[in-house]
Amino acid sequence: MIYHLIVGDEAAQSLSEAIRLNFGAEGNEVVVLRDLLNLGPLLKVEGQKFSDMRTAFWQMVIPNAKTPVIVDDLERVLQVSNALHKSEAPQVWFWMAPTAPDVMAYYWLLSYLNKHRERFWIINISGLPFLDTNGKLFYPKNISEIPPRELYKARKLARITTPSEMEVDSDEWEKIKQENAAIRLLEGGKKLSHKPMEQYDAILKSFCSQQYQKASKVIRQALSKYALPTGDLFLAWRLRQLAIEGSLHTLGDPYKPANEWDIKLAEHVDATPNNEITSTEENTTQTSSSITHS
Repeated sequence: MIYHLIVGDEAAQSLSEAIRLNFGAEGNEVVVLRDLLNLGPLLKVEGQKFSDMRTAFWQMVIPNAKTPVIVDDLERVLQVSNALHKSEAPQVWFWMAPTAPDVMAYYWLLSYLNKHRERFWIINISGLPFLDTNGKLFYPKNISEIPPRELYKARKLARITTPSEMEVDSDEWEKIKQENAAIRLLEGGKKLSHKPMEQYDAILKSFCSQQYQKASKVIRQALSKYALPTGDLFLAWRLRQLAIEGSLHTLGDPYKPANEWDIKLAEHVDATPNNEITSTEENTTQTSSSITHS
């Protein structure tokens, strides 16, 4: 049995199709990691479960979705680890793209699977060319961009993690966790930089004016011009936070999707919170079951 660990539903769908067409589903299981570990807290308080901490963060970021966010990646990884303990036959293949969520997942996985080094394989597509659906050469930034027929070829890249990687990179996870920054950005290779939660607030405000406009428009403009790596859901949350702080005013329910409420610059900024938004702890029970980003 090969457990294929991969970040994101779209990437998992491409991989599942490649396996179905070329590997054969028997003896292969795709395990999807949906949490984006490049965003939000990593250091839990005493007595708190890691999954509960991550769930609370995403329920705050994505309020009033149809299905509540439940972060249970750890539970699935522990099931895989248990299978490795029970039998010498299974292997783990981690499919890694050059993105902060994938690199963060790699560091995180090592902390749970480092006892199985000789069975922890990695497929890293960073800097490697593939053919798109039109047969043209391109360098994918995400595994979901690779057509299934091309993704099958990537299996030849699989290699066992080295002892030095296991030692050094396992230590790196502890450093990242203790840093506990709000945003982690990929600098290149497996190097990450750490940024505060307010990293992109000024950019968001630069697209706001004294006239109301859809929050989704502000987010779309910021993503288009600056290619912000956090995704639209996180940026919508930041707009709500800026409204709480009084920098922005909202029109409509800001706990609904960003295309259903408007935003504008406050006439003057003071310490009085926006009356339309009182607390990020409110209205967080209905959230999305899938954490996605643009």
